[in-house]
Amino acid sequence: MASPDPYATLGVSRNASDAEIKRAFRKLARKHHPDRNPDDAAAEARFKEVQAAYEMIGDASKRQEYEQKKRMENMFGGGGGRSPFGGGMGGGFDDMIGQMFGGQQQHNPFQQRQRRPQARPKGSDIHVSVDVEMEQAIKGGEVTFQAQRIKVGAGNVASKTTQNFKIRVEAGVKHGASKRLKGQGNEHPQGTAGDLHVTFRIDAGEGRHWENGILIQQVSIPYSTMILGGKVKVNLPSGKSGFLSVAGNSQPGDRRRMAKAGYLQGDLDLEFILDEVEELTSEQIEVLERLKDVGL
Repeated sequence: MASPDPYATLGVSRNASDAEIKRAFRKLARKHHPDRNPDDAAAEARFKEVQAAYEMIGDASKRQEYEQKKRMENMFGGGGGRSPFGGGMGGGFDDMIGQMFGGQQQHNPFQQRQRRPQARPKGSDIHVSVDVEMEQAIKGGEVTFQAQRIKVGAGNVASKTTQNFKIRVEAGVKHGASKRLKGQGNEHPQGTAGDLHVTFRIDAGEGRHWENGILIQQVSIPYSTMILGGKVKVNLPSGKSGFLSVAGNSQPGDRRRMAKAGYLQGDLDLEFILDEVEELTSEQIEVLERLKDVGL
């Protein structure tokens, strides 16, 4: 049985930034926490699911391992795939190395059957994603990140190591753009190292995420405004603010597109969500009671 997708559990996309994942986790954990839902078995189960998902991808290094594991599973046929960094997948570290470098014999996992004798073997590529704040993405600059890779030492002994890297972010970089660092992937004892592929994820901030290159911003709307219509204030990514007209009988999930209001004057989709109320006032309760009496 396939394990639950941690991204789906947390309600984020696969290209979500680490900061976006953390915000989603905190929101769901607060919503389903047993202290807020006493004697609610369903909420407790959901809380545990959210915790388990965050354990898998909440940390940058764990997320890289999870992504590499899924990539290896896809390469080697699913359930029996091996993680490139070992642990929890069946088989040992030597078995994994053999898969990565095309090894055919258990006593020498690096041995590779070469179709062309003159061709030098190459270590596998590494794929990582790096978060970039929106302001830095606009201006450009340098970011530091860590990546796990296989290095080969004395005696052709392979080991997993975490290495620090620096990479230049070009001004106006697009969300999902990538760069290749040649020769910075996994090393091969009999040849050259693979490449390191870096994908940039622009963290758009609280309440914002990306869908197919379009920036989406959630807008909290009071229930009365959702039903009757009105205007709500919206703080835009540029730092400016404006008022959004909400039509009567709107629904959570409805969207309105604002041209040139997003990242680098791209489009911005405003998505309606119902304003969450932590605790009703006595006046609000009284009004709701009257609405209930008239059938609303």
